[in-house]
Amino acid sequence: MKPKLLEVKDLHIHFKTYAGIVQAVRGVNFELYEGETLAIVGESGSGKSVTSNALMKLIPQPPGIYANGEILFNGRNIVPLSEKEMAKIRGNDIAMIFQDPMTSLNPTMRIGNQITEVILQHKAASRHEAKERAMELLKLVGIPFPEKRYKQYPHELSGGMRQRIVIAIALAANPKLLIADEPTTALDVTIQAQILELMKDIQQRSNTSIIFITHDLGVVANVADRVAVMYAGQIVEYGTVNEIFYNPKHPYTWGLLGSMPDLNNSSDELLRTIPGSPPNLISPPVGDAFAPRNEFAMAIDYEQEPPMFQVSPTHFAKTWLLHPDAPNIPVPDVVQQRINRYVKEGEMR
Repeated sequence: MKPKLLEVKDLHIHFKTYAGIVQAVRGVNFELYEGETLAIVGESGSGKSVTSNALMKLIPQPPGIYANGEILFNGRNIVPLSEKEMAKIRGNDIAMIFQDPMTSLNPTMRIGNQITEVILQHKAASRHEAKERAMELLKLVGIPFPEKRYKQYPHELSGGMRQRIVIAIALAANPKLLIADEPTTALDVTIQAQILELMKDIQQRSNTSIIFITHDLGVVANVADRVAVMYAGQIVEYGTVNEIFYNPKHPYTWGLLGSMPDLNNSSDELLRTIPGSPPNLISPPVGDAFAPRNEFAMAIDYEQEPPMFQVSPTHFAKTWLLHPDAPNIPVPDVVQQRINRYVKEGEMR
């Protein structure tokens, strides 16, 4: 087994607001190994981005509070580290790709200067060496005519090219961990596929570990090694990508799979949605937070929070449906159709 790079233990993140304390992340646990890609998936407000920002200690304090838990990076707990200590880790060891490249890039600086600035800040290099490294990075991320792009400003590039520049900047100091927070949401489908393929290629070349944050379960099928499904600040299902796609156990995961558009279906079937909305985390509900939206909810779901049941050595799900005394609920037909399609496509590959 590869060495463990990151371990998150019982992480709780709260935010003080005028309305009360928002329990944004509630007891999150996961691990990440060297050269592995973990996808964290869930609706807006599920706690994905708060978790990813916490890994770099980008949660502003106040109003944010690291209420409990540990974040072990290479065996070192970074939660108690000072801002000065974290500045040595950010960029050098952990880097982040944000959703909108226009908010990540400085519109007044040339592309080349933005990349070399990061290299000079984190590595012992001359300006000439930094420029050479910047040119290598531009080629690595698939930027055509790198000499020309080096001298251009962000507004002169397309959205897909800007996102490639952001990836180049994130890779400038050869980080061990790359966190990608919805990196393809603002891009069209064709460019999305190119960026996903680029990240997969970079990982294979550099053995960089990646945490991929997304609300779209479909985009992680060919990218992730493991998947963590988040809901209401908690991980409700966790397993390998095959386990999550071919053998999902949590009703919320069923809902995410069922609501994915089937581009191969020519019928006029309406797009399936998950009814209701996520709970208010100022006052988290008693029992299973997903119960009000779960058509298979039982009485116990409204009374007691389910434990994390083990399905296999690598697969876990937080649902009372896995209790030995629970009724045997089959996977809904629309979800089973999606699973059958994934199996068929997998055989075709």
